[in-house]
Amino acid sequence: MQTRSLILLASLAVSSAWLMPHRRVSTMRSLRATVENDAEVAVALKPEYEAAYSMICSQIKDQLPEKYKDSMYPSLSHFAKEYVTANQNCIDAIGKDKAELCRPDVVVNRFLIGIQLAMTLGMGPNKFQFQPFHKSCRGENPEKEGGNTIDLFKLGNDFFRPCIHMEKSVVLGQENIHTIMEQIKQGDNVVMLANHQSEADPQVVSCLMNELTEYGEEFEKMIFVAGHKVTTDALAVPFSMGRNLICIHSKKHIDADPDSKAARQKENMRAISGMLGAFKKGGTLLWVAPSGGRDRRNVETNDIPIAPFDSKAIDMFRLIGSKSKVPTHYYTMAMVTYDVCPPPDHVEAGVGELRNMRFTPVGINVGKACISVGGLESRHDFCDHAFEQCEKDYRAIWEAIK
Repeated sequence: MQTRSLILLASLAVSSAWLMPHRRVSTMRSLRATVENDAEVAVALKPEYEAAYSMICSQIKDQLPEKYKDSMYPSLSHFAKEYVTANQNCIDAIGKDKAELCRPDVVVNRFLIGIQLAMTLGMGPNKFQFQPFHKSCRGENPEKEGGNTIDLFKLGNDFFRPCIHMEKSVVLGQENIHTIMEQIKQGDNVVMLANHQSEADPQVVSCLMNELTEYGEEFEKMIFVAGHKVTTDALAVPFSMGRNLICIHSKKHIDADPDSKAARQKENMRAISGMLGAFKKGGTLLWVAPSGGRDRRNVETNDIPIAPFDSKAIDMFRLIGSKSKVPTHYYTMAMVTYDVCPPPDHVEAGVGELRNMRFTPVGINVGKACISVGGLESRHDFCDHAFEQCEKDYRAIWEAIK
């Protein structure tokens, strides 16, 4: 009965965009995207980066199976142009002596490895199958990693690191991070209630914590709550394999295919059971976006409000914490990462979205522990408090980056 009571809320953790619970509506109108449409502001590639881009495109054409060329090549070549441009902008901003990861030959190699892994691990007969409770693939156990021998955690960080203008990026709330690490050492659990802006958010967290705090190694152990897109989109699969994940099917995804509904519900039960087991052991650090998806810009104003938190999603994690009998603390993590890899302006049900990349400052603000407010009759009070704190901290990041 314990797992059954939890599974009733399981799909809500990643599906709040399709539900109608009590929500706190954001009124943020001042935080803006740096671009006003899906196209990158035109930047001429220097000869060495134009050559790198041409080499990538040539290799993609050679590697893509014939049946996928018409459907996949345009989006992959677009992604390559965006990625090469972001790397060029990085080296222009910080200098060649500090930008080993941005050298044209390194960029070509890294991008093509990512594409090759996407084709071998993210599609086809040997596509990697994620378990509901997925452990980071570091290339240490090929048999359990679908034959993988690469440290995919490091590969993901290295892939997105050149897109981060680290000299202008910030990590605020460092005193709260210190408190969290002390609680983890004591065997307590910590749940980070975050807004979510980019599919690179896990890698951004790792890069910032590694370079701007003293807790990079500790954050390698963080577990991310993931929906089906990051485990089924071919390009996302290798990067997702590098993270510790709790994989939960959204309600919309479960209902989309009646034939697999029972199997997906069973997988959700296993995921929740695994999460409860981790909480019972203690010392678990968990990241979840209670909004159920990424923040989207307002196409009319170009503002980027953080998406409302879903009180039912938060209820689930509070219930798991209570059931574990281990002290569990809840903090907010405000994130400004939108421009690294901007999401589509509207929610898309399928996978394979067009990807844009930017070289940009980013920021994280870890708030204070959330006050335990709201009983059974007013659980949304806790959600409102968490959202208000996250929104306030979100504004503070923008001010710090300016």
